[in-house]
Amino acid sequence: MTATLKGISSMATRQVLNELARAWEQRSGQAVDVESVGGVDAAKRVAAGEAFDVVFLAADAIDKLAAGGSVVPGTRVDLVDSGVAIAVRAGAPRPDVSSEEALKRAVLAAPTVGYSTGPSGVALVKLFERWGIAQELQGRLVQAQPGIPVGALVARGDVALGFQQLSELIHLEGIDVIGPMPAAVQITTTFSGALCATSKNAEAVNAMLAFMASPDAEAAKRRNGMDPA
Repeated sequence: MTATLKGISSMATRQVLNELARAWEQRSGQAVDVESVGGVDAAKRVAAGEAFDVVFLAADAIDKLAAGGSVVPGTRVDLVDSGVAIAVRAGAPRPDVSSEEALKRAVLAAPTVGYSTGPSGVALVKLFERWGIAQELQGRLVQAQPGIPVGALVARGDVALGFQQLSELIHLEGIDVIGPMPAAVQITTTFSGALCATSKNAEAVNAMLAFMASPDAEAAKRRNGMDPA
């Protein structure tokens, strides 16, 4: 029996990883402890050489860590594709977000718009720039602090319209998820796992990642608002 596998992840995959880690523990007898923090902070800690066995982040962030030597090259395993959804405070009017044009109108009509520090937030701001409304939204955009769900800001009434990974919204109380982003502008992030260079449990990590990428893990991914990668 090897030591407990120590992992770190972004908040976007917290729920699904908790479920998959427990399933792996039951299947293998291998204990797993995954800490979930803001994705930027997670990448910084791995890059700084903090001792982890496995890291779960957006695929491009994993690739950067591998290029820097913090993740073992060739060990990245793509696990889930995660799309962005839109939320309002529970009971608030639900704007039409069913098409690109409708979503643009809803954003322009919202007094405040919340978004995350993760890759989906970056992509959302780029979308507003492409629409030509970034200037108009100045002073109305609210970026959640790392590790704070956008949905929490929506539930408190700090923002009227919130954008974040569906996986981070579906478990929150006090909000209504009004739909995914329309297909034409949907922002999809692939989240992956990889072996950290500091790990001494490579065989156990690789076995766990293989399970997490297998068909046996698909139902848990869908329960948590994600699709198998």
